[in-house]
Amino acid sequence: MRKLKTAAPWFGLSALVIVLDLYTKHLIQSAFLYGEHLPVTGFFDLVRYHNTGAAFSFLANAGGWQHGFFTAVSTLASAVMVYLILKNQHNTLFCLGLALVLGGALGNLYDRLTLGYVVDFLLFYYQQWAWPAFNVADSAICVGVGVLLLDSFKTPDPS
Repeated sequence: MRKLKTAAPWFGLSALVIVLDLYTKHLIQSAFLYGEHLPVTGFFDLVRYHNTGAAFSFLANAGGWQHGFFTAVSTLASAVMVYLILKNQHNTLFCLGLALVLGGALGNLYDRLTLGYVVDFLLFYYQQWAWPAFNVADSAICVGVGVLLLDSFKTPDPS
């Protein structure tokens, strides 16, 4: 029980990511029809897209089997991340990265389970080139992975 109490800030961060992700997706779903674009700048639009695949629409057109696969992978990965946070909760950089990835994974998992797809709404582009649309959860996952990579370059503690 003590481990859970001291890991609470990491799980709180994950919960914050989930809340921000679901709230922003709710705002987009309330304000936009599927496929609708709202130009914000010359390189950024708010949109409403539905992604049945993984990151950046990977396997989005795979015929449907990917839904169960990505649900299972997200669930298993989330359980592993909870375990790793509990086991390494005093490793600040490592747990920060895991907490961000966990929150993002669970935010997208919620969409996948309740809607059958993930809502994406941030679209960056330059002329005819566009980065695939993404959301707050995807952003947290990318930042979290970056933090985990940074953590991997730390010199191990000799103790």
